[in-house]
Amino acid sequence: MATFVDRVTLHVAAGNGGHGCASIRREKFKPLAGPDGGNGGRGGDVTLVVDSSVTTLLEFHHGALRVAGNGKPGHGDLRHGAAGDDIVLSVPDGTVVTTPDGEFIADLVGVGTTFVAAQGGRGGLGNAALASQRRRAPGFALFGEPGTSRDLVLELKSVADVALVGYPSAGKSSLIAAMSAARPKIADYPFTTLVPNLGVVSAGEVVFTVADVPGLIPGASAGKGLGLEFLRHVERCSVLVHVIDTASLETDRNPLADLDMIEEELTQYGGLDDRPRIVALNKIDVPDGRTLAEMVRPDLEARGLAVFEVSASSHEGLRPLIYAMAGEVLAARKLSAPAEAPRIVIKPKAVDDSGFVVKREGDTFRVTGVRPERWVRQTDFANDEAVGYLADRLQRLGVEAALLKQGATFGSEVLIGPEENAVVFDWEPSTGSSLGYGPRGSDPRLEGR
Repeated sequence: MATFVDRVTLHVAAGNGGHGCASIRREKFKPLAGPDGGNGGRGGDVTLVVDSSVTTLLEFHHGALRVAGNGKPGHGDLRHGAAGDDIVLSVPDGTVVTTPDGEFIADLVGVGTTFVAAQGGRGGLGNAALASQRRRAPGFALFGEPGTSRDLVLELKSVADVALVGYPSAGKSSLIAAMSAARPKIADYPFTTLVPNLGVVSAGEVVFTVADVPGLIPGASAGKGLGLEFLRHVERCSVLVHVIDTASLETDRNPLADLDMIEEELTQYGGLDDRPRIVALNKIDVPDGRTLAEMVRPDLEARGLAVFEVSASSHEGLRPLIYAMAGEVLAARKLSAPAEAPRIVIKPKAVDDSGFVVKREGDTFRVTGVRPERWVRQTDFANDEAVGYLADRLQRLGVEAALLKQGATFGSEVLIGPEENAVVFDWEPSTGSSLGYGPRGSDPRLEGR
């Protein structure tokens, strides 16, 4: 049974908004006392929040569908519907949110960081909220807006200052256990760590985190072995420490070849060339290991690398290594620190931005835009008065003028919305309305009073 999961596909669905209510208040001696239909409640949101107590995406591996509550419909006597229940999903620090196609959406770093993964639909207005001097007693209400739903890919990338990289069984787990309070699984036989481990290390006043992540093998950058399951956890680290086994029982391996192989995989993965490197020659508590470490150290230093001979078992040489890590981490933090407070850039809406686009497609005309599409979804097309109200709203927004400019005429086919979910109309301009109700959106029952 899996105990650590660092990549899942999650389907989230926000709640739908509740429908508005069309109701007329009735009192003694006054059977039609005016509209009193309440508004529908908003749909619940699905929100991701970074929680320090969560270290894996295992919860979503077993339950990949999360649905928020729907808003309740409005009622008469001005009673509004209740809002739908929100869902808050706790995720680990360092969770990256993308689409199934790989499009970046959000990077959740820092405890308390939130992201609304799916937004609940707005509640529909009741006829009391729609009443005006022109429509004193609307005989319709607006539908609630559907909530958004989509598939998201959650990928955990460990947030650490230092990454320990190396072959399986090089001693990375033992090293992190010796430097910190972390207690990863360690055995006296060759095996590789299957999950990333994080440890907090102190060096004077500098406190930093070290990640012990699964070991690499040749071809890891192409997905061989644990492959990318390891490499994604190195991306955020500012310092890389090569942990090299100087007492390996495999006769076809040597420290220089191991280092070259790991560097080749890091290069193939990409994006890690600028990270400072430190080499830790581990297992010098073994006589043959100490001898080999002393032999290869000059060659490694000739490459410009800082080299430390250490033993995770006896703790020999760990203190200089820890302080060297701290120095590199401190330098990286200074480089990444902002020189000044971030500036807030306000981008006002363009003066010529109408909020919609009218495009001619042969003999038809397509209208797209957030507001027109939302209004269409909230309209009850079985109610002529509601349809007239929609037409009036579109006219006030400027849709009719834009259609005339594009060459639309009486009876032209107009589509509102994207291709996969458009509503089709035979256009009737306001000057030639044939709905039979007089001015569109008005209440014919009030005429002549």
